[in-house]
Amino acid sequence: MASATLVLVAVVSLGSPLHAGTPEGVWLTEPDAKGQRAHVVSSRCGNSFCGTITEVFDRNGAPVAAPTVGQRVFWDMQAKGDTFSGRAYVPAHRREYAARMQVNGNQMTVKGCLGPVCQSQKWRRVR
Repeated sequence: MASATLVLVAVVSLGSPLHAGTPEGVWLTEPDAKGQRAHVVSSRCGNSFCGTITEVFDRNGAPVAAPTVGQRVFWDMQAKGDTFSGRAYVPAHRREYAARMQVNGNQMTVKGCLGPVCQSQKWRRVR
């Protein structure tokens, strides 16, 4: 599940307008190398946003036990124009990265970089 967690960027889903424009909500990641996806709950942490993996699903959508449940995958995400910048942890890499997120309705592009090398995923809001 780990790589689905945050080798990150954009999403499409069924969220409410209440959260439009912010990363607040529950996001479904893209599948990782094992085909697993995760729900990441993003909420306010002071003046920024933090995200934690709350559920992991196999390639058929069935919940599975995973060591990444409860893992914080981004933090200190502060608004900078129409993006949010902060830090992210990718369990598959066991590394922390500089990260950016950009919300467009019910999709979010999540991007992490180490120097000039960047990876991203598209996540979609599920709640």
